[in-house]
Amino acid sequence: QLSNKQQLNCRTNNNSTVEQTTTTTEMTPSAILGVCAGITAAIQLGGFSLAYCLQTEKFYDVLGGINFLVLGAYSAFAGQDAEQGGLVWSDDARKVANTVVFSCSRLWLLIFLAWRAHERGGDSRFDDVKDKFGMFLLYWTVQGVWVFTVSMPAIFVNSVPSQAGEFSTLDVVSIAAFAFAVVFEIVADVQKAMWVNAGRPGGFCQVGVWALSRHPNYFAEMLQWWASWVFAFGSSKGLSDVLWWITIVSPLFTMNILLNTGGTGVMNANGKNLKRYYDQCPDDYSEYRRNTSILIPMVGYKYMPLFLKRTLFLDLERYEYKPDMRKSDSKSE
Repeated sequence: QLSNKQQLNCRTNNNSTVEQTTTTTEMTPSAILGVCAGITAAIQLGGFSLAYCLQTEKFYDVLGGINFLVLGAYSAFAGQDAEQGGLVWSDDARKVANTVVFSCSRLWLLIFLAWRAHERGGDSRFDDVKDKFGMFLLYWTVQGVWVFTVSMPAIFVNSVPSQAGEFSTLDVVSIAAFAFAVVFEIVADVQKAMWVNAGRPGGFCQVGVWALSRHPNYFAEMLQWWASWVFAFGSSKGLSDVLWWITIVSPLFTMNILLNTGGTGVMNANGKNLKRYYDQCPDDYSEYRRNTSILIPMVGYKYMPLFLKRTLFLDLERYEYKPDMRKSDSKSE
C-alpha cells in the first residue's frame, strides 16, 4: 500500500500529465493556418474533380465564396481557449469584429458572383478551358491560392489566444476602414448592376461612386485586405512577429491580381478593352478618364500632375488604349 504522501505525489503527477496533454493539444496559429491550407486544397480539388466530370464552371465562383466562409468559421472555432478554461471566440471583441466583417465581405462576394454568373448564363473565361484537364486544374489551383492568401490576416487574428481588452486607436481605424471598404464595394457593385440593367445609358458607367473612381470596386477590394492586415497587428507580438509579416501576402497578392494580371481586374478592364468606349463615345470617355481617378475615389483629379497620376495614383501608361496603327494604315490604303 502507498503512503498518503506517495498517493498525493501520484495525484500531483497525474494532474500535471493531464495539464501537459491539454496544453499540447492546443493548436498554434501556424498549425491553424496549415489546416486552413489543407481545407482549401480539399475544397478546390474536390470542386475541380466534379466540375471536370460534368464539364461545367457554374459553381467555380460559388465554391470560392464558400471556401472563404469555411476558413473564417474554422479559424474562429479552432482558435478558442475553451478547453483551457479560458476565453471563447465570443469573449474576444477583436475576433468577433474580425470574423463578422470578413464574413460579410466574402458573403457579398459569393452572392454577387453567383448572381452575375446566373445573369450571364455562365462564365466565358472557361469556354476554351474546361475541357483541358491541366489548364482547368490550374484555374482551380489559382483560386485556392487566392482564397487562402487573402484570408491569412483574418485567420491569424482568430488563431492567436483569445484576450479581453479594449481596442487601440489603430484597431478602431483599421477595422472601420475594413468595414467601410466592404460597404463601398457593395455600393459600387449594386450601382454598376443597376446601370447595366437600365440599358447602359451614356455608354459607360459614371453613376454614383463611379463618378469618383473608374474602378471603385477594385479600390475597395484592395483597401479591405490592407485594413485587415493592419488590424491583425493588434493580435501580433509586435513588429518582430514573423507570422504577422507573412500575412502581408494578402494585400500584396490582391494588388498583383487586380493590377498586373491579364484577364481580370484593372488590366482586363483597360488597354485594348477600352476600344468600345473610344468607338462609341470617344470625346466623353476621354474627358472621363482625364477627370476621374483610376482607383482612389476623389474630386479634382484633372488638376493632378501627370507624374503623380502615373506613380501615386497608379494610372499607369500600360492601361491606356493604343489603337493598332497598322490596321488603321491598311484601312486608309
